[in-house]
Amino acid sequence: MTRTRSFPVWAALVGSGLAGMLVALQSRINGGLSVRLGNGYVTAAVSFGIGLLIMCVVLAVSRRGRSGIGRIRAEVRAARLPSWVLLGGTGGALFVLSQGLVTPLMGLTLFTVGIVAGQVLGGLAMDRLGLGPGGRIDPTPPRVAGTVLAVIAVVLSAGLGGTGEHGPVWLILIPVFVGAGMAAQSMLNGLVRAAAQSAVTATFVNFVVGTVLLGTAAAISVAVSGWPSDWPSEPYFYIGGFVGTIFIAVAAMLVRTAGVLLLSMSNVAGQLIAAVAFELGAPLAGGLTQGMIAGTAVALLAVVIAALPWRGSGARAR
Repeated sequence: MTRTRSFPVWAALVGSGLAGMLVALQSRINGGLSVRLGNGYVTAAVSFGIGLLIMCVVLAVSRRGRSGIGRIRAEVRAARLPSWVLLGGTGGALFVLSQGLVTPLMGLTLFTVGIVAGQVLGGLAMDRLGLGPGGRIDPTPPRVAGTVLAVIAVVLSAGLGGTGEHGPVWLILIPVFVGAGMAAQSMLNGLVRAAAQSAVTATFVNFVVGTVLLGTAAAISVAVSGWPSDWPSEPYFYIGGFVGTIFIAVAAMLVRTAGVLLLSMSNVAGQLIAAVAFELGAPLAGGLTQGMIAGTAVALLAVVIAALPWRGSGARAR
């Protein structure tokens, strides 16, 4: 399963940043759909379900993807790949669910800044523990500094703009937790891709797991509160799943090259830039505040600092 890198690090970071913009787009779409439906659980299940349908079609036409399913089975049966590694879709399911439940309450930018902190904290820890497909990556001073700045960004955003129309301050803890789950998702999907030798296979497995979890939650919600009656007719409300397939596939392909932390950092840079643009043009809750602007700027600075090369002793260079 050992392979040489297919991308230079800078290209992996640029690609991840562009994918991050798509994540912000997905958050805006699913947040808007949740407002229209009045049910975040159904919104999340619809988004993941559409993504799964797309991946079924892609898998059907991808010989490499179908072969990857067989490789995954063989790796799991031989105990070379722990079965829990296949659960990366759980992180994606939590993210999509929080898009529908939390984003309408706190706004896209504040939600995204919270995701940033969770991703960089989770990425730093997973790289340090050597859980990603690229092995152990020791925390260099720039990466630690970037992580600290990401946490400061959350404090700025929540402290100066986390009340009133943006909901209670404690809501910021939800996207922080979910962001750590997203870092774990990238790590696990990268391991699945390495075993399957196919990003299509890794993405398909991700959507199977996420759809099962979200479908179950949506079924319980519908049983309690009923089926949503106001389904929007605009097609763009239903492309969140398609956007998610691109992001997950890109992350699975690039995590080995960039590492979990730097992949998360570049991804959230794209998320932040797009989130501010959406909050300016199509806000979900209250629009931009001074705290959000300050927090976003600090979070972007965190990304830049964490991505700086470090040649100190004992550090693994990337």
